[in-house]
Amino acid sequence: MLTKLLGRGAILTGLLLVALMANAGLAFGAEEAVAPVSDSGDTAWMIVATALVMLMTPGLALFYGGMVRAKNALSTLMMSFAVLCVITVQWVVLGYSLAFGTDVAGIVGGLDAVGLAGLSGAPGPLADNVPGYLVAMFQGMFAIITVALITGGLVGRVKFSALLVFGVLWTTIVYDPLAHWVWGGGFIGAMGALDFAGGTVVHISAGVAALVVAIVLGARKGYRKGPVSPHSIPMTVIGAALLWFGWFGFNAGSGLAADGLASSAFLVTQIAAASAAITWMLLSWNSRKPSVLGIATGAIAGLVAITPAAGFVNPIGALIIGAVAGLICYYAVMIRTRSSVDDSLDVFAIHGVAGIWGAVATGVFADPSINPAGTGLLYGNAGQVLIQIEAVAVTVVFVAVATFVIAKIVDATIGLRVSEQEERVGLDLSQHGEIAYDSRYGGAA
Repeated sequence: MLTKLLGRGAILTGLLLVALMANAGLAFGAEEAVAPVSDSGDTAWMIVATALVMLMTPGLALFYGGMVRAKNALSTLMMSFAVLCVITVQWVVLGYSLAFGTDVAGIVGGLDAVGLAGLSGAPGPLADNVPGYLVAMFQGMFAIITVALITGGLVGRVKFSALLVFGVLWTTIVYDPLAHWVWGGGFIGAMGALDFAGGTVVHISAGVAALVVAIVLGARKGYRKGPVSPHSIPMTVIGAALLWFGWFGFNAGSGLAADGLASSAFLVTQIAAASAAITWMLLSWNSRKPSVLGIATGAIAGLVAITPAAGFVNPIGALIIGAVAGLICYYAVMIRTRSSVDDSLDVFAIHGVAGIWGAVATGVFADPSINPAGTGLLYGNAGQVLIQIEAVAVTVVFVAVATFVIAKIVDATIGLRVSEQEERVGLDLSQHGEIAYDSRYGGAA
């Protein structure tokens, strides 16, 4: 009898322990069923980083807006602002899925994440430490500013409706697959190419696209027949400052964590921007005077160049990358101004050229002590340079061909360019029925 009681007691005790363990998630593999929890520090940082990248698009609007004539100031601001809205919708509905959905042959993401399906406020497929919704929006900000960057090559003559159609088509056909190739499990990432924050995906693609569409559009009336001076360099400098500020989220946020790598990316971002700005200032000083527009533009060139390398290089590498970016972009702008191609605000000369240099330089200066995921030429891996060059070449060819086809289709259907009369009046009035300044400030100039 006693034995039976003891046996039953042991069974009941065991069952109770099992129940308690199961409730605590410690038995029968229950720990695998517990939903992952976001890291609060990483999440807080990524919310800030996402907001910083969003701020870059209004900053870009001011940067571009100050460099055009007063009669096109609102039009230039409007293009970036409208892109911010339209590409947000495209990204949520389709873009994220094409970029980061389940891989299809290394070429594009599947449609399993249309409408952000499968994501929530819990960690998602791209990060196990921050919410899936947050990572999706962070990546969406990159898509937005890439299209906004392109507009700098088209100011003063592009039809607003055509820009919107082109932007949606270009993002869907060019940007989304390219982002998948590099970051979403596609073939460029698989071959070992390094692009920490978008040198290839954002800057090379935007620079090449702006150049191609500028060629399809043709030059502005009176191009190279007289100076076209910026109407507000102070506006441009404010825009450059906002871009520089937002770029810390762009680069330091791309590791998706508030950690040592983020602090390293933050540091080298500042170094490269300053180095390039000083280089540009000295070059302009040598030929004329130290240009305010030049130092601001030089800073942007340095920021572009360090973008692919931000999570891989040390401070000295960043210093060199920035200085070379300031040098080559300065002369790229000089060459462009003597050509017949009217890339109005030098998107290719800054973003395309600095993006290409930054991508290749990543293969040279990637320091495994900063990030073991990347080892460059100076640290014993010469093959990384060849991989970077191959990734750049594939990107340039794909973007150039696809952009040309899209631009021609849009031009043949709804027309890319405004009429000569509309261009002469200015796009502020002809496209939006408003002016930025009243007559006291040369509103129609």
